[in-house]
Amino acid sequence: MTTKKLLEMQQINKSFGNGLSKVHVLHDLNFAAAAGQLNLILGPSGSGKSTFLTIAGGLQSPSSGQVKLAGQVLTELSAKQRDSLRLNQIGFVLQAYNLLPYLKVSDQFALVDRIKPTNNLSPTELASLLDELGIAELIDKYPAELSGGQNQRVAIARALYPNPPIILADEPTAALDSQRVEQVGQLFADLAHTEQKAVIIVTHDLRLKRFADQINEIKDGQLLPTVINH
Repeated sequence: MTTKKLLEMQQINKSFGNGLSKVHVLHDLNFAAAAGQLNLILGPSGSGKSTFLTIAGGLQSPSSGQVKLAGQVLTELSAKQRDSLRLNQIGFVLQAYNLLPYLKVSDQFALVDRIKPTNNLSPTELASLLDELGIAELIDKYPAELSGGQNQRVAIARALYPNPPIILADEPTAALDSQRVEQVGQLFADLAHTEQKAVIIVTHDLRLKRFADQINEIKDGQLLPTVINH
């Protein structure tokens, strides 16, 4: 059976600054994520994990190299086409949560409906997801009324609500206790294996290792394979 690659990154380099202040963050990085796979990218703070993820999702461009999302080369698309591709293909879980402070939890999902009216989770599926994440009772709350862990789980739910084939998550368990890490890790694994999604998580949270199908480590701007020992 041929595994469908939903994300491919080839010879990615990324530098910031010029001259003496130039910093080479990513070096000749190659990576691929397939449908049905949970990929874990490990590395300490400052190792380039977030840069890797934002380039993977087309939020910023590499200095050189090629990113292919759902079979399309990002540099060959217009800005509007890239926006449309991200909207329909990618669910982002970012460290900053990116929840709108003036919207209740329920309205965060209603806003997604306005931007992307079709192919989102059904009301029943959303209710099940909120229940699974333990946030069903928070739908009438504003982000400022929630703890960091609760906001993190709402951000995860909102990223999954458009039912994207590719999920990119930046430290999605950073504010969660061990019990919630187990639930979120299993949720991401189930999405990969049961829903045939490509899940890519960048993190330094080693508690997620047992859920991964593929583990890499970013070290000195290079991506290294890591042996999985469940």
